[in-house]
Amino acid sequence: MNRGIALIKIGSLYLAGGLALGLGMAITKNLALTTVHAHLTLLGWGAMAPAGLVYLVCPRLAETRLARLHFWLHNAGLPVMMISLGFHSYGFAAAEPYLGLGSVLVVIGLGCFAANLLRLTEADTTR
Repeated sequence: MNRGIALIKIGSLYLAGGLALGLGMAITKNLALTTVHAHLTLLGWGAMAPAGLVYLVCPRLAETRLARLHFWLHNAGLPVMMISLGFHSYGFAAAEPYLGLGSVLVVIGLGCFAANLLRLTEADTTR
């Protein structure tokens, strides 16, 4: 699997979902899911696509354990976070633990990405 391309493709799905949600909110004038829309586009597209580009430019980084952790934690946590945030936005307090779990998974995943970047050397940018 090419992790960079996979992140860009998955990110584009989150972008489409976030844009569709935003359009739906605009049409219905129901802004209850504004936080879901914002987080979906930011953490879905705005974080995944640039990470995918980094992995394409620095292919050695994409092969590390940190990259694998980043990919799977981000992709496991974001759907849990978005679904539970949606329920929470409508007043379902029972969604809060799941919102926390999803958020922690995404943050740890992005922390793995940041740690991977901090290890970056010039050799990592060569193919």
